[in-house]
Amino acid sequence: MEKIGLLKSMKQSLHAESEEVRKLMNQLIDANSFVELQSYSYSHNDFYGESAYGEGVITGFATINDNPVYVAAINSKVLSGGLGLSNCKKIVNLMDKALMANMPVVYLISSQGILAGEGVDALEGVAMLLSKCQQLSQSVPQFAVCYGKVLGSATLLAAQCDYTYYLKGACVAFNSPLVIAAKSEVNFNETAIGGDSNGNGLCTFSVETMSDVKESMTALFDILPEFGGVYEETDDDPNRASANLNEKVCAKCLISAVFDNGKFIELGKTYTKEVLTGVGRVGGYSVAAIIFNGENGVELTKNNVEKVKDFLYFATDNNLPVLTFVNTLGLKQDVETNSSTVLKSLSNLLCALDYSRSVPRINVIYGKAIGLGYTLFGSKAYGADYSFAFCNAEVGAVNSEVGAQMEYASAGGDKEALKEKFASVELDPFKGAKGGFIDDVIEPQYVRQYIIAALQMLI
Repeated sequence: MEKIGLLKSMKQSLHAESEEVRKLMNQLIDANSFVELQSYSYSHNDFYGESAYGEGVITGFATINDNPVYVAAINSKVLSGGLGLSNCKKIVNLMDKALMANMPVVYLISSQGILAGEGVDALEGVAMLLSKCQQLSQSVPQFAVCYGKVLGSATLLAAQCDYTYYLKGACVAFNSPLVIAAKSEVNFNETAIGGDSNGNGLCTFSVETMSDVKESMTALFDILPEFGGVYEETDDDPNRASANLNEKVCAKCLISAVFDNGKFIELGKTYTKEVLTGVGRVGGYSVAAIIFNGENGVELTKNNVEKVKDFLYFATDNNLPVLTFVNTLGLKQDVETNSSTVLKSLSNLLCALDYSRSVPRINVIYGKAIGLGYTLFGSKAYGADYSFAFCNAEVGAVNSEVGAQMEYASAGGDKEALKEKFASVELDPFKGAKGGFIDDVIEPQYVRQYIIAALQMLI
């Protein structure tokens, strides 16, 4: 009886210290599905003078809508969720098990960074953790759910994950927002520095509640080939036409016209909004899509090039066919872009395009494919299997304004009329089709039919 009493006392202490994070975790996983690992692993931190119950981390396996996952929840109530050698080892142990079982890992993160009082021990622990995270990145999906302040080295764990969720009120920043504000002598708030729209490109999904996280993860599992299968029967007519596309085309219109029942999961919605990236099903087939969303064509910058590059690696690693909806110009002509590391980013994008040769790729030129925009996203030279253009698209080396000045200005006449003439003659997609560079020129309303036919051939 003495042992039983001791067990109950230990369990009560552990659960009292982790009540809040367990409640959060239970909102994500299926009821009664959690099996905890290393429950009674805890030590006394001599520097801080506190017992780190469970090492400040809860680890185990569970299911999310019947999908098996491993879970590591960092408890911000224990040493501020600080990362030290012991709790990093505990997370790494879980990651090893996930790798062996080929199961996804979900990290719930709220941490002030490393336990500085541990010195080099803490630094070694974080290095072990980040190194293992990188090993997992090529093998199993990793999800980070940032539910509070995520600072210092903890941000690098979130950054290495395939999907990073920002729960309402989350702040993710390597340096403390208070320190940044003080050094900048500006009254920044935490959201401006570490919120979902601060421009660091880390946030995959911005959500209100853990229920939203569960719904999102379930939808992703349904689409990713490894979990939901490459193909799933759909009740959406594969021959469905969208007459509205003959009048006007936009990203929203394309999503509605192309994807099964208009369902599209956008990734990284809060940044670089002129380029949409996401996943869905078309004719029952799982696909990844890049949609350049700009009325007059998207100019290339360091940020949107990096977003496309990262997404190509993601799609290839998940064995997803890539649809690229092209409405793209060349490099943005301003000082900021040309003074940035955009050329290095473009070089990295070329590597990603080459890497993605292993998955089917379909280019759809629906707007403009001008200059470098065509070279990167319209041409088949970098491994695209099929390329077609809308009949009212514009394809060429220069835009209509520059082209009109080069070709027709000497003849005189109305500037707008010359631009229109150049667009209709020199930017006609049929010129590319005559050279064999574009496989087909189509009526916009039938785009879904053409894509499904290509997927049926390529998959």
